[in-house]
Amino acid sequence: MIRRALLLLLASLLLCAGAGQAQAAGYRYWSFWERDGEHWVYATRGPSLARPSDGDVQGFRFAVSEDSADAARPRGEADFATICAKTPAQDGRKRVALVIDFGTPADAPEGETPPAARTACARVSPDATTAEALAAVAEPLRYDTNALLCAIAGYPEKGCGERVSQRQHQRQKPAAEEKSPSDDGPSLGLVAGIAVVVVLGGAAIWQVRRRG
Repeated sequence: MIRRALLLLLASLLLCAGAGQAQAAGYRYWSFWERDGEHWVYATRGPSLARPSDGDVQGFRFAVSEDSADAARPRGEADFATICAKTPAQDGRKRVALVIDFGTPADAPEGETPPAARTACARVSPDATTAEALAAVAEPLRYDTNALLCAIAGYPEKGCGERVSQRQHQRQKPAAEEKSPSDDGPSLGLVAGIAVVVVLGGAAIWQVRRRG
């Protein structure tokens, strides 16, 4: 009975490992960020609702992520003075520095190549939203019927916030790209858990035989 129970437990752990590998990597989308000093903060409002002030830095990053907790941050220079150095201040207008990171080939839709990351300084009306600032420097923009930002400067050409499986995401990574420990096979924690079950099971069987 003990051996049978242990085998069932071991099988369930292996099934969980397989299910974990089949889980979705997340969603492929443009995330929106606001600069707070030296750090990027995931925006709590969409770009069509956010109204940055003169001198603010806003960022966008295209990537596959599960949620805001693991979303990839924009890379590159994020200093307002540097980004807007060639855009002088103007009465009745505000300047918003934008960092646009098109992501990596691993996160790109199949058949597309991400453009190089860029920065831009949008000079817009004082009440302009981030979306309006972005439209001023990075058209064409594309939105879906729910006003979700789908493309910046025409990238990507298609798709919008689609769910991506772990297998699809892995298949798009370059062959030479270094794999993380979680890329293949069960996690180290799961292997350790199975090992503990086997050890404890062996001890339990030994105890039963000893008593017999």
